Amino acid sequence: MSVPDEVAVPAPECSPASGLRLWQAAVLALLAGVAWWAVYANLAPAARWLTYGALHLPKGAHLSSALEFFLFEVPKVLMLLVVVVFGVGIVRTFFTPERTRAILAGKRESVGNVLAAMLGIVTPFCSCSAVPLFLGFVQSGVPLGVTFSFLIAAPMINEIALVLLFGLFGLKVAAIYVVTGLSVAILAGWTIGRLRMEQHLEPWVLELRGSGEATLDEDRLDWGARVQAGLTAVREIVGKVWIYVVLGIAVGAGIHGYVPTNALAGLMGKQAWWSVPLAVVLGVPMYSNAAGIVPVVQALLGKGAALGTSLAFMMAVIGLSLPETIILRKVLRPRLIAVFVGVVATGITMVGYLFNALF
Repeated sequence: MSVPDEVAVPAPECSPASGLRLWQAAVLALLAGVAWWAVYANLAPAARWLTYGALHLPKGAHLSSALEFFLFEVPKVLMLLVVVVFGVGIVRTFFTPERTRAILAGKRESVGNVLAAMLGIVTPFCSCSAVPLFLGFVQSGVPLGVTFSFLIAAPMINEIALVLLFGLFGLKVAAIYVVTGLSVAILAGWTIGRLRMEQHLEPWVLELRGSGEATLDEDRLDWGARVQAGLTAVREIVGKVWIYVVLGIAVGAGIHGYVPTNALAGLMGKQAWWSVPLAVVLGVPMYSNAAGIVPVVQALLGKGAALGTSLAFMMAVIGLSLPETIILRKVLRPRLIAVFVGVVATGITMVGYLFNALF
């Protein structure tokens, strides 16, 4: 499924009209939270009533199961998405790309890899910004391996992936995904840094190394501007990806309702040793954001696919975006691109085998 990237929403500039006081924002957030919870807590009964009460579909039928799944999961995921995107939109006003470069500049590799991977979660990123961010990091003197830790973590561990994982799988799987995603980003970046492949940057990029100084932007936004940034993030990101959430859950609902239980155990189960590398190989050339792929992965798990195989497939699809790799060709030579894809794919494969062994 070919879909666009999540939008990177810039923080709005502070203006006199944005002067919302903190206590006013807190009261509005409390009222909105109460209303949100009242709706969220009744989604399951509402889905059952619509399926079996309003539409009078028979219980146990394939269509009934698929429709109930769809009517429950779509509003649940979208409601969670609105809350988390709003919160991350506010957090991102503290971590602009410029501030991220300044924080990472001059950090030694081991500490820098960890810090870069963690900052990748909250820094605005899309495939179209890969080259400008890469060049900014190189110009600021950020080590190559640290830069790659950021570029791996930023698309792989984003708020949309986390919301969908939490909403569809629960806290345990979402936490596993965060930990393993960060581990892949940190170790892959560290490995690339140890290989000393700076000579495989394009020559014009090498000339930029250390030519610029990253500075911390000291502009202060009031809470009104930060809340506006959160609302802008909701409007831009949720407004862009909601259709892929619906389509992904529709595919998942079809699998949930019509594919027999354990039908995929032989193809994607633990016993199939080749299932993890196959999932990675199939996932690398695919291009989908988290909104489209996570609901499908959830349905596959319910039909017998192993957790490690499913996570490996998802990480390969999201973390090794084909458009991002093509765009990075402007600044990287083919050998460095091949090493980047190979190291990350190897890390994802190891994660898949590990979790197939543990769960």
